[in-house]
Amino acid sequence: MANWIDNVLDRSFEAAKVRGREAAHAPHAKTARYDRARKRIVVELDNGCAFAFPAHNVQGLEHATAAQLADIELLGEGYALHWPRLNADIRIEGALAGVYGSKAWMMHLAAREAGKHTSPRKAAASRENGRRGGRPRKAANG
Repeated sequence: MANWIDNVLDRSFEAAKVRGREAAHAPHAKTARYDRARKRIVVELDNGCAFAFPAHNVQGLEHATAAQLADIELLGEGYALHWPRLNADIRIEGALAGVYGSKAWMMHLAAREAGKHTSPRKAAASRENGRRGGRPRKAANG
């Protein structure tokens, strides 16, 4: 009797998992790997699409070694990626949207990117500041 109940429960559980996957709107990861040559994470989705993102953009992976980055696990039904040696995670839905960490982390990435860009106006202002002795010192508090 117990085996029969276990079989019914197992079939019901499997059917519920299938219904849950079908009901989910966001794609889930089927596979994930680290591309050492390009230093990025490559994810294949259950809908046949694939995407990649720079590993160093993900909060918690910025200082990881190639060996640590290559050790990737899929969480749940592929809703997230997990790096066990780094205790770092990223949701697939977030990665697809370009969200690689907390709000503060994303601000850090944006500031880092903004600092890379220059313009003739910024270059002229920098030269002028140099002629004046450099950036003005901050006033002391108190």
